[in-house]
Amino acid sequence: MKKEINVVGAIIIQDGKILCCQRGGDRALANLWEFPGGKIEEGESKVDALKRELKEELKITVDIVEDEYEFCRYEYDFGFVNLTTFICYLKSGEPQLTEHLQIKWLKVKDLGPLEWAPADIPTVEKLVLENIGE
Repeated sequence: MKKEINVVGAIIIQDGKILCCQRGGDRALANLWEFPGGKIEEGESKVDALKRELKEELKITVDIVEDEYEFCRYEYDFGFVNLTTFICYLKSGEPQLTEHLQIKWLKVKDLGPLEWAPADIPTVEKLVLENIGE
């Protein structure tokens, strides 16, 4: 039986653009684009996990709209990923590369051409459909 991996992702909006992060080359799903975030630890809420991950990964703090934006369950060869994304706004700090190859701030209409991790694609599609951030 494949393992279940519960993760959270941040749709960080600033000045009408959304933060996109390219995964490092030495990690699963190397070089694909994603919304920053990570695994939910034992006993942690989704919002708390997202705050912790963003502080660790990008050295930033955000304001989180606590209503879940999108959910996707995707079967990878290494297990099932259950991804919940949230709309966020940068509160303090400038995103730093600690785990990612690069980051880009893009308008919602420019998200599509990136090669996204499969679990992130439903969020991208919903953002484009709803024209979020514009």
